[in-house]
Amino acid sequence: MVKKLNKWCFVLFAVVFVASPIMIKGEKNTAKPHPVHIATVEIDHNATDKTLEITCKIFWDDLEDILSRINKSRVDLTSEKARTENNQRVFAYIKSHLQIIVDSKTIPLEFVGFEKEDVVIYSYLQASNVSVVKQINVTSSLMHDIFDDQSEIIHVVVNGKRQSTKLDYPASKASFSF
Repeated sequence: MVKKLNKWCFVLFAVVFVASPIMIKGEKNTAKPHPVHIATVEIDHNATDKTLEITCKIFWDDLEDILSRINKSRVDLTSEKARTENNQRVFAYIKSHLQIIVDSKTIPLEFVGFEKEDVVIYSYLQASNVSVVKQINVTSSLMHDIFDDQSEIIHVVVNGKRQSTKLDYPASKASFSF
């Protein structure tokens, strides 16, 4: 229930700002379609499956923008023809900007896939063989490479206990103890 509520609150927030007619000028002399730059990372420990289930939420237009810059050509995340390439691009980007350390051990991330819903791209990842979690350190710099006003909300749920924090650029590190 909380996960669904969190998802819809983010979508409502995004629609209000992205669909709004407000346009601001960025430093690079390009119009930005929304005045708020925010990403969310949610990490849920599934003790039964011994996995971390990770969801990253990023405005789809911002993600397309950075992937197009990296690729040096237009990337369309809604293209079914380019689905395999886009999966690789999204995973490469997230993997280079998100690191999770559980109890002093860096956790390798596996890409499950992504989907576009309204104005957001939900990217799903997981980490296997994580049976117990006492401490999680997260380093996340999603979208820091194009926005100097980027914020990230990090949620971590372990044994039903939820902890959250907000990181404002240039901050990229958060620590959670359970």
